[in-house]
Amino acid sequence: MKKLISIALLLSLAFVSCDAGIRQYKVKVVREYSHDTGAYTQGLFFHDGKMYESTGQYGSSSFRQVDYATGNVLKKIKFGKKYFGEGSVMLDGKLFILTWLNKVIFVYDAETLEYRQSYSYQREGWGATTDGKYLYLSDGSSKIYVMDSNLRQIRTINVSGNGKSLRYLNELEWIDGKIWANIYTTDLIAIINPENGNVEGMIDCSGLLPDKLRTADTDVLNGIAYNPDTKQIFITGKNWPRLYEISLK
Repeated sequence: MKKLISIALLLSLAFVSCDAGIRQYKVKVVREYSHDTGAYTQGLFFHDGKMYESTGQYGSSSFRQVDYATGNVLKKIKFGKKYFGEGSVMLDGKLFILTWLNKVIFVYDAETLEYRQSYSYQREGWGATTDGKYLYLSDGSSKIYVMDSNLRQIRTINVSGNGKSLRYLNELEWIDGKIWANIYTTDLIAIINPENGNVEGMIDCSGLLPDKLRTADTDVLNGIAYNPDTKQIFITGKNWPRLYEISLK
């Protein structure tokens, strides 16, 4: 996804940020770890204590099981050159991997990572998460689509703050009953109430990756993972050399 941030998005973010009802946060780094600079991070999540990551770009899209402590890739699924991988999530024994413009969702066995089937999907695939019962999928708009594990749509969440729709919702993560969403092309993460779509918090991650670690390949912030067993929160970016465990302040 290579889109320039629009003036409309900047104005939308400005309206959201000035709402006194929306809590403003900064991030504090708890620990930092190595991250594969070849990983154009699209999806990041934990399942049964293990970290998984899906990556994009035509010709290099993949899905990996990652040892976050070392940055080593333990298992890897590669996709054909015509596919641009996006968000990923596990639910009901299935691994779902979105594609951007291919209109395909791949389904694998969550334990063996063996291919099961493909679904036709008529939207752009961006981010994915789950509350343990339903899937929550984004498409770059201000909408989040709630679906069951057979990809039947249950409802749509319209995300807004201060009465303004918030677009460019990208990678998603379910944390303590809320949806955290990367806002594409920005250093911001929105905290969304899944019941009504209201933005309840905005996390400013600017300056997280220092300039000295950036190269010509370093891209935007993207990737949020929450380990419910340890209550740890991790974030990274596309082609970033670091994965950060963070807390809010």
